[in-house]
Amino acid sequence: MDTKAPPRTALEHLYFGTALALVLHQIDAAFWHEWDMFAVPGGIQGFLVFNLVAVGAVLWGYRSVVLDVRSARRWAMGCGALGIGTAALHAAFAVAGHPAFGLPLSVLTLLLCFALGTALLVVAYRRPH
Repeated sequence: MDTKAPPRTALEHLYFGTALALVLHQIDAAFWHEWDMFAVPGGIQGFLVFNLVAVGAVLWGYRSVVLDVRSARRWAMGCGALGIGTAALHAAFAVAGHPAFGLPLSVLTLLLCFALGTALLVVAYRRPH
């Protein structure tokens, strides 16, 4: 019986990295009270419900990529777009003068969301359907 795991793909590695950066950002977002920044209904409770859905979807997408199901490419493109969108939205807030997410690791996390999200989107787009 061969128990050796199949080789990991660039898509899987980039999805994992993007998802990790997004989850790290959400941890950082709790520090910055992001629910106030976006006027999330229900405050912290609404923020937690949002994260239940968002993180659950990102994890389900990762499962799809690992199992190489038909929808893996779409999940990867969605995760990549989410990484780019997260960074872009927070960059817009920074340009507008909002002080949140200005600490070095907060900025690095958002840069990782953008860079890994972009790489993931490119790799997913080039992947055959």
